[in-house]
Amino acid sequence: MDQAQLIFWTAATGLFSALATGLGAIPVHFIKNNSSSFRAFSSAAAAGMMISASVFSLVQEGIALKTKLAYAPYVVILGLFLGAVFFNYTERNFNNPNVHKHYLKNGFSRRGLLIFIAMFIHSIPEGIAIGVAFATENFQFGLIMALAISVHNIPEGIAISLPLKAEGVSTRKCAWISILTSIPQPLMAVPSALLAWLFEPILPIGLGFAGGAMIYLTVSELIPDALEEGGKSLTAWGVMVGLCFMLLITTLLNLIQI
Repeated sequence: MDQAQLIFWTAATGLFSALATGLGAIPVHFIKNNSSSFRAFSSAAAAGMMISASVFSLVQEGIALKTKLAYAPYVVILGLFLGAVFFNYTERNFNNPNVHKHYLKNGFSRRGLLIFIAMFIHSIPEGIAIGVAFATENFQFGLIMALAISVHNIPEGIAISLPLKAEGVSTRKCAWISILTSIPQPLMAVPSALLAWLFEPILPIGLGFAGGAMIYLTVSELIPDALEEGGKSLTAWGVMVGLCFMLLITTLLNLIQI
């Protein structure tokens, strides 16, 4: 595969994976209930899905890189901590209404913006993974990696759309927001393929960083909101449903031999 083909396939599959995230808004469209219980369950389910994606996908993939990079598990742990620190800083800045008043006027809530930021960060190492996979010059490996990330993006789109839909955001806007959170995938795939020697070593810390940001978001925002509106039992079941659903998707994807 020459350089032109490498650029085409990494860009095309990266874009496809980003568009797949928007599909997560489709099943959410058919949920009409906007009660406090629905908002609580949506927040809890999204939290469960994000925790599962962070621990059983991002962190697990980062640790698995120890076969190539012996330091990978330790760097993933460092990334988790740094991701939490970063998101704590971001969250505190969003307590200032002047920072995000423009977005609030356009129908975005503070929580919606924080979810967008966390999932946007989460997409960066996934884009790197697509590029590095194609850089191995094993075309089938690159395609399967991109397909696995694309399929995984659909339930992530659901996790993004559920709390937004509960806040009254339209299905179309949920889809666009979901797609925009995955824009780093095509943007990072191409340079990662062309400069795999540079990007592959930083992949573990990127995976950990994204996982840390997502876990911090769930504990500081989604779960407290769910507890406040729905109570402990509803929140616990919502988290379990979301976590098990995402874990099932991750397990099925792991059956694909790459």
